[in-house]
Amino acid sequence: MLLVQKLLAIAQVAGNVVLYLLLVLSVLSIAVIIERWWFFYRRRVDVEQLGRDLLARLDAADTAGAQRLLLSHRSVEAAALEAALRWYDAGEGAFQETLAGAARQRRKLTESGLLFLGTLGNNAPFIGLFGTVLGIVTAFHELGAGAGAGASAMGNVMAAIGEALVATAIGILVALPAVIAYNAFQKKSAQVEENIATLGNFVVAHMKAGPRRAALATADGNPRASVSTATAPDGPARLPEVEA
Repeated sequence: MLLVQKLLAIAQVAGNVVLYLLLVLSVLSIAVIIERWWFFYRRRVDVEQLGRDLLARLDAADTAGAQRLLLSHRSVEAAALEAALRWYDAGEGAFQETLAGAARQRRKLTESGLLFLGTLGNNAPFIGLFGTVLGIVTAFHELGAGAGAGASAMGNVMAAIGEALVATAIGILVALPAVIAYNAFQKKSAQVEENIATLGNFVVAHMKAGPRRAALATADGNPRASVSTATAPDGPARLPEVEA
């Protein structure tokens, strides 16, 4: 009985603690959501336009200019591609391996805070339910203690149960924005990785097409050169015969 009394005393205090805990978690959740939104907003990029500008510089054999272009962007995609472009002259394999490593490193930036949002979204309703259970236990204990008080005691118990159910409602209210934000930012993080792969494919395609373009340029130049340097056939030129 002594243990039960101690647990009941803890339950009376813990119910309010759960509400304060949910309040703190909600504030942290809102802070993480705002920070993630600002992170992705500042680093937004038009992948198609960036790809065109990048290929234009690579077509001009201006690798340094391509790196300066990528450094001028704040996007995660540009940062990953700039790190890989340093290995452009080393060949296709080195470029792709470096790009994959750069994408993995920057995944930590794009997924920062998502673990907290996912954990909060999954567990906030249970925290609220725990507070509700503690409140109901306390209410029934008060009902048992004031069994002879009649209808007034029952009214107090019902009011206490109603207050306890508020904890569940707050837990759900805290969880919903966290789950929505988690899904949205998870999708955005995956999109960033897809953009990195797309830009990397542009560069790899340019690297593969480089020797072929050079060969075609050489083939197109030879006929013109042969025509311009053509010589007259051997032997003296013959004039047409004129009848007497």
